[in-house]
Amino acid sequence: MPTFAKLLRTKNDWNMTLLRVVAGGVMLPHGMQKMLGWFGGAGFSGTIHNFGQRGFAAPLVFLVIMVEFFGSLGLILGCLSRIAALGLAVDMTVAAITTTSHFGMFINWSGKQKGEGMEFQFLMVAMALAILFAGGGAFSVDRALAGSKTN
Repeated sequence: MPTFAKLLRTKNDWNMTLLRVVAGGVMLPHGMQKMLGWFGGAGFSGTIHNFGQRGFAAPLVFLVIMVEFFGSLGLILGCLSRIAALGLAVDMTVAAITTTSHFGMFINWSGKQKGEGMEFQFLMVAMALAILFAGGGAFSVDRALAGSKTN
């Protein structure tokens, strides 16, 4: 089986469909903040500038914006789900290490921390890894392109 066909192969699994749509839907507003400046975000150039002030190289920030915006759309549609999931897993792992690890594990429910913990990133990495291993599931562009011969 050619490599591209293996990349697209996925089972007719509605659980994976739900997982990828939710993961993409949760991440898309973050991508919109960075790409378009929606939801109080800085937009494309503002995000590159802000991350640059924190020591991140512009090409890496560009990749973050692309993953969070286009990768989220890819997950929602089930288009190149495994590639989008890999990008998201790397993005969220780096975010956990560089941005939230010093605040601990938990989201700042009580308002007593100075920032948010790694809880969100851990959940997103787990969801992305499941998609990476299992594919986009039923009702995905991947499945349509690969053909419905797979379960």
